[in-house]
Amino acid sequence: MYKYFRVLKRLHKGLIIPWTHADRSFHSVSPSGRSFDVSRYCGRISSFSNPVLGRTISSIVHEALHVDQADTDWNIDQFEDRLFEILSDSNGKVSVAKFKSILAFSGLKDTDPRLKECMTNFENVLQSNQPDHQDSAKSMDYYGGLYLDKKTFKECIQENIILISKSMKNDFIVPEWQSFKQEIDKIYRNCRNNTNGDVASYIPQLARYSPDFWGVSVCTVDGQRYSNGDTSVPFSLQSCSKPLTYCMVQSTDEYIERVHKYVGHEPSGRSFNEISLDYQNKPHNPMINSGAIIVSSLLKPELSLPDRFDWTTKMMSKMTGGEHLSFNNAVFLSERETADRNFALAYYMRENKCFPEGTKLHEVLDFYFQLCSIEVTCESASVIAATLANGGICPMTGEKVFNSAAVRNTLSLMHSCGMYDYSGEFAFRVGLPAKSGVSGTVLLVVPNVMGICLWSPPLDKWGNSCRGIQFCQELVNVYNFHNYDNLKHTEKKMDPTRRRMDTMSQDVVNILFGAFNGDVSALRRYYLLGLDMNIADYDGRTALHVAAAEGQEQAVRFLLEKCSVNVNIKDRWGFTPLDEAERFEHPEIVRLLQSFREIRDHPESD
Repeated sequence: MYKYFRVLKRLHKGLIIPWTHADRSFHSVSPSGRSFDVSRYCGRISSFSNPVLGRTISSIVHEALHVDQADTDWNIDQFEDRLFEILSDSNGKVSVAKFKSILAFSGLKDTDPRLKECMTNFENVLQSNQPDHQDSAKSMDYYGGLYLDKKTFKECIQENIILISKSMKNDFIVPEWQSFKQEIDKIYRNCRNNTNGDVASYIPQLARYSPDFWGVSVCTVDGQRYSNGDTSVPFSLQSCSKPLTYCMVQSTDEYIERVHKYVGHEPSGRSFNEISLDYQNKPHNPMINSGAIIVSSLLKPELSLPDRFDWTTKMMSKMTGGEHLSFNNAVFLSERETADRNFALAYYMRENKCFPEGTKLHEVLDFYFQLCSIEVTCESASVIAATLANGGICPMTGEKVFNSAAVRNTLSLMHSCGMYDYSGEFAFRVGLPAKSGVSGTVLLVVPNVMGICLWSPPLDKWGNSCRGIQFCQELVNVYNFHNYDNLKHTEKKMDPTRRRMDTMSQDVVNILFGAFNGDVSALRRYYLLGLDMNIADYDGRTALHVAAAEGQEQAVRFLLEKCSVNVNIKDRWGFTPLDEAERFEHPEIVRLLQSFREIRDHPESD
């Protein structure tokens, strides 16, 4: 027993996994200190019926497989071999459908451009595997599913093995993807019942949208995808184009702060289309109409209007990772017909010399209306938000679209000015960068984690999507996404970036070592943190088992008197804490356990 916990304690303190150049395979450590091949044991994990046992060993295997390439001489070929061994059936073949389902389970779509070569290879194999192309390396089951042997499987996946290895090792920013999806589904359903608000009607194209449209799409910085509802319906960006053009201007200008010679960066405290300037005779910020018009004049001014628009849409297409992006000419014409206020703003700013020299006013306004008329879907817009969350690098392609300083400035202004006159309230309640548009769009950015697009046409009195606002508020009630949720003494919320299995196994180790060492202060701390003091390891052994076996009387007394743990609980071999105290000859603890057992069994005699 002592030797067992001594080894675990060494592991807990960070024992280095043994590794030799002669045998470049994944290893872990057995309680005896000998190394063993993890791949032999991976297939056994799912056979355990005890959920605690299964979770704990899964966590150990995950840590053993989670090897940094920079720290070892791990090579791809060996990982492909391990992967095939784990996924292959009794016939030595891997089901492509099963392989795809595992990728989907971690959040990857088979349409992911980073998996293009792999999926193309599967398709080529499928087409070649017709009755007139008999090949023993490949086979089709009764239902038409594709099965591959080791050589063919490795050939198909090798071009995208880095991403596949991250998926298989659960090495994404949101490791518990299925649990996260379930929570988002709950919030989505709650918000669907919200029938408040009215659809924007200042142009006919917006007024025609059904108030029942409701879509949510999520894209993490690792490219994990989730969508629910009307996520394939195109809608115009409207004001959601403003942070994008602001970011473009900064990324293309050698002097990143040049834009703020013409536009401020403070909340205006006034309506988004009010004819007013700040104390320096500049628009208050780029997120209101006057500021966005000035930003449009700064975007590639050396190009003609058609070339400027073409360049801008190409940049936006890079942000979407090549997903849906189009232009609605009817929306553009309607915007221009009803643009009296924007024309008034532009003339007022020209009078106050707000524009750069040589600006063609009508051309700039047309360009601004065109930008508002660009169409996306929830799915493609979520990639735009994720690009901002990822510091300007598109998660679906890995292409650097913006520099990090431009993204930082953009997110700062989205946080303080992105939600029209509701911006201050939104920053207080949600605490995340966001931008809304009158089409019913909300682009929500969780920096370094994910981007979310919400779309529902009914708007509140501030011009924000009613369902979108509710979704954001419920999201930060569940997850610690608010900018200040990580401060001390905040209420407990879920952190989607933490691995549940790792957290649970760490709790087990902490409590059991506290009991092993007789550290009552540590046990008291874990109890006050709300941990389950009856939690067991993969052998079903609790802190009371360990403390009784090691003769830690004070720890046993604390667990019984203060934590009211189960005195009759049995481990996998059927031993109770009393049995352990008797086996290791601790008579004082035997008497203590017997007395508590009698009190628990006959409380009326107390």
